[in-house]
Amino acid sequence: MSLTFRRGLTTMASLKKASKVVCIGRNYADHITELNSAKPKQPFFFLKPPSSIILPGEGPVIRPRGVDMHYEVELALILGKRVRDHDASDLKGALDAIDSYALSIDMTARNVQNEAKKKGLPWDIAKGFDTFLPMSKLIEKSRIQDPHNIELYLKVNDEVRQNDSTNLMLFQIPRILSDISKVMTLEAGDIVLTGTPKGVGPVVPGDVMRAGIRVDGNEIEEAKIEIAVEESTRSYEYAET
Repeated sequence: MSLTFRRGLTTMASLKKASKVVCIGRNYADHITELNSAKPKQPFFFLKPPSSIILPGEGPVIRPRGVDMHYEVELALILGKRVRDHDASDLKGALDAIDSYALSIDMTARNVQNEAKKKGLPWDIAKGFDTFLPMSKLIEKSRIQDPHNIELYLKVNDEVRQNDSTNLMLFQIPRILSDISKVMTLEAGDIVLTGTPKGVGPVVPGDVMRAGIRVDGNEIEEAKIEIAVEESTRSYEYAET
């Protein structure tokens, strides 16, 4: 598989060289409800390491031993320029800052995250394992005219688990980029995950996840993800902190 793609700044290979992956949490109301979380008053974000990215054809998602692993399908923004102190009312500027899109699955060690929440500990481990960020091929901007009106879906073993429109996002892209860039400068090549809709849940070794994007009911071929889940053979095993 070739990892070079498109004429713009970004290639598939360059995704793993992003300086950071910034993830918006709790950006869909029904997802907040299903996790019994509080609705945020402003965009809430955290980081995943670029080392967690797994590109199409690179292999399965690996479930670490002792981990309750959940999927979260999300629209990913690949930035094409530096963004700092972005104005939340500037839709054009926000969209102009995007080089391309991708679909992503933010894998989460839910039992690890729940312990961290309970004890006031960081979430890094819960989000940062190797292979915990499957990504699709890059999607040219012309394929998604309005990123606030596309359908995201995820299936486990051909059973639909997530299927909602990005028009349900609590905070849209200009506000997301504004709040992030007022805290940390976003660089060209950085990746921003925009949050997941309802329907998150566990996958186990032997499962196959399939995810994608529909625009006006039509599938975007580059957005398709198909990835299996396997059990880790490494020495790590989760234990309570």
